Amino acid sequence: MKASEQIAVLRAAGMAPKKSFGQNFLVSDAVLARIAAASVPDSEIGTARVVELGAGLGALTSVLVARAAHVTAVERDRDLIPLLERSLAESVLAERLTILEADAQTLDLAALFANAAGAPRVLAGNLPYQITGQLLRLAIEHATILDRVVFMMQSEVAARVVSAAGSKEYGALSVFVQAAFSARILEEVPAGAFVPPPRVTSAVVALVPLKLPRARVKETPIFRALVKAAFGARRKTLRNAWRAVTQDAQDLERAATTAGVSLDARGETLDVDAYDRVARALAPKEE
Repeated sequence: MKASEQIAVLRAAGMAPKKSFGQNFLVSDAVLARIAAASVPDSEIGTARVVELGAGLGALTSVLVARAAHVTAVERDRDLIPLLERSLAESVLAERLTILEADAQTLDLAALFANAAGAPRVLAGNLPYQITGQLLRLAIEHATILDRVVFMMQSEVAARVVSAAGSKEYGALSVFVQAAFSARILEEVPAGAFVPPPRVTSAVVALVPLKLPRARVKETPIFRALVKAAFGARRKTLRNAWRAVTQDAQDLERAATTAGVSLDARGETLDVDAYDRVARALAPKEE
C-alpha cells in the first residue's frame, strides 16, 4: 500500500490527523524509501533491529520491515493501533514486527533491544515537532547501545543539531547531541511531502554514535550545568555565565586555564571538547 493510500484508510475510518499529537504523515514514497535505506543500509538488510518512534499509519514501518530483521513500531495514539494491526498483520504474524502502544518519551530502549544479540540497533522515526527535543534526549541517553539514529525533524532544529561552534545556530542542543553523536543532514523535505502539510520545512538527520578514535564525551552533571549556563546567558562572558555553576572564582580560573579556555569568551565559541575539558577540570571540586 502506498503512503498516500494510507491517508484514505484513515479517512475511511472517520479519522483525521490530530494536531494535539503533532501528526503530519509523510506520504512521499521516495523519501520514505531513502529514510529506510539510511536506517538499514544494504549491508544490514535482514540483520538490523529497528525501533521506530511514532509509527503513525505505518508508512515508514512497512518499508523498514522490508529491510530489517525486526521492527518495533511505537505509537501512542491508541486510535491508530487497530489500523496498524490490520495493515501490517502479515508482518506481525511473521514475527518481524511488534506494534507497541506507548509514549516514546518514556521508552526503555535497552529493554527493547535486549534480544538484539549483536545485531545492528537502529532508532528511527518521523518525529512530532513539539517533542523533538525530548526524543533527541532519549537518543542521547541510549547512545551507547545504538548503532544509528535516523530522524525526520524540523529543518530549524536539524540546523542546530549539526551546527559548529561559532555559528548562529550553535547552542546547547548542538553540544549535547554532538557529545554523543556525529550528526549530518541527509536531505531537506518540503512541506508538500506530508499530510497535512506543516508550516515548516523538514530534514532527515543521521546520528552515528561516537566511537574511537574520538571517545564519546561523558555528559556529567557538571558538563550539563556548564553548557546550560553558557547558553542560558549567551550575551555574558563565560566568567559571568558560569557564576551560576560555581561561586569560587579562583577555582573557575584554574579550571579554565587547565582547559585552555578564555573566560572572556562566550559560550557559542566553545566546541564540545572545550566544555568537556572545563567539566573535567572542575570535577574534583564537585565530588
